[in-house]
Amino acid sequence: MRSLNIGIVGGSLAGLFTAILLRSDGHNVTVFERSAHGLAGRGAGLVAQADLFRMLRAIGCEHLAHVGVVAQERIFLASDGRVAERIATPQTQISWDTLYSTVAAMLPPEHYRLGTMISQVEQHVDSVTVKFADGQCSSFDLVVGADGVASTVRTVINANSTNRFAGYVAWRGIIAETRLPAAASILLNRFTFYVTKGIHALGYLVPGPKGEMEEGTRRYNWVWYRKVSADELPDLFTGARGKKYDFSLPRGELTPSRQRALAADAFAFLPPQFALTIDATRSPFIQGIFDYESERMVSHRTALVGDAAFVVRPHTAMGVAKAAGDVLALRKALAETGNLSDALKRYERERITVGREISHLGKVLGGVAL
Repeated sequence: MRSLNIGIVGGSLAGLFTAILLRSDGHNVTVFERSAHGLAGRGAGLVAQADLFRMLRAIGCEHLAHVGVVAQERIFLASDGRVAERIATPQTQISWDTLYSTVAAMLPPEHYRLGTMISQVEQHVDSVTVKFADGQCSSFDLVVGADGVASTVRTVINANSTNRFAGYVAWRGIIAETRLPAAASILLNRFTFYVTKGIHALGYLVPGPKGEMEEGTRRYNWVWYRKVSADELPDLFTGARGKKYDFSLPRGELTPSRQRALAADAFAFLPPQFALTIDATRSPFIQGIFDYESERMVSHRTALVGDAAFVVRPHTAMGVAKAAGDVLALRKALAETGNLSDALKRYERERITVGREISHLGKVLGGVAL
């Protein structure tokens, strides 16, 4: 296929993977990311799946698969903190921060435009126009929506672009392992769960903010899934200074009184190791759990990848791998098909069933957990 002028909306991993691969194939790419400072520091750890390993090889960053922390076993705690079950299943959590920072550095600044908000995408017969919040616009041969749960690009492709709230949220936090209370030391070097009716908590070590893996430099990442009603979300996602968020409450936005209430709930409902860890965490945050499944992943000049196409629940641990698989398939379709419309249809045929299957798996796992 001839060289295309491609606009990529969304500059997290899905967008960066897309840009790096398609640029290496000779296409002109520009990534538009609404965050003014990039996304470094927002992640923790992730479980590497086969498609992510394939992506790391494709972009020449296979070494990043080794920047991780090994959990030697899985343990399940009883409510009083006793170990109720042990399962010997070693697993490695790699560093999201290191992965993002390394991949972002592979794009020249002129191809990665931060602080750029997209207001609208309009398709025409022979081009796609991206309109920006400042009133400017640019035209492209192809626009790829990698803009996640709040995707603007998906509205061009799907009549229904609304996320569906799953009925619960994930309270999350990350803490330096040196700040983990001594009474919670059993949490180190293992993947720990607490599961009972209506409650699901888990935690594991991840590398330090710059990929540090030595003991004493790592971080502990915890997640507590809690049921809430949709009516509670506006208050839950209101920050300390009154700003309202749509899908989450970022780090630093939880008031001291709300953090104290979270700690009190943790001591009331969770094993003491998790409660002590949550109490010691400085900046907990909240991730809303939503579902979205695209009816279509493409139109004649737009395509969706990652969470823009399918928002899957974090129980699958497959969000980044799914995005990587999407991008690899899109690249292959564009490289092997001479006509853009045919290439996009081929891409959709390959990936839409995969997205639906992973989405269904997430719902099943979420139902079992809660």
